[in-house]
Amino acid sequence: MRKGIIAVMALIGLVGCQQQKIGFVDNSELINEYQEKKDIEAKYKTQIEAFQKKTDSLSKAFQLEYQKASIDAQRMSKSKAEKLALELQAKGQQLQQQLQAEEQAIAKSSQTEIDSLIGKVKDFVKDYGKNNGYTYILGSNEGGSVLYGAEANDLTQALLGALNADYKKAE
Repeated sequence: MRKGIIAVMALIGLVGCQQQKIGFVDNSELINEYQEKKDIEAKYKTQIEAFQKKTDSLSKAFQLEYQKASIDAQRMSKSKAEKLALELQAKGQQLQQQLQAEEQAIAKSSQTEIDSLIGKVKDFVKDYGKNNGYTYILGSNEGGSVLYGAEANDLTQALLGALNADYKKAE
């Protein structure tokens, strides 16, 4: 009986002493070098450039309309000139609100996609850890959550390669 208890205690000791498999990943590099994120950024860069061209065009058109109205106002009665000035002011405010709404919609859409992407990457890392026997996969960042890690435990490139391969399959 005594030998059985000692054997069980020894087994528990061995199990408790087993090393845990721990790796880390550079969060910034993983996200920023992930092809899907690059594709999202390219998509929104194109949208932002188109929006900027539209903004410039509308601003120039409004500026020309304002200049013409200023010239015309000199030949109008005071009340008509004031009415024209109020109309132009209202039109300018409406244009500004429209452009701000469009800009906010682009920013919100972009942020939603990036947030979704980050969640997807977190889930991928979690599955990768489970499938490869990791007890922990830590995230390293500028703030220093992992101050040191042996290169052998750096999973950034392995995860990045797996993420990009998975993304290519999904396309």
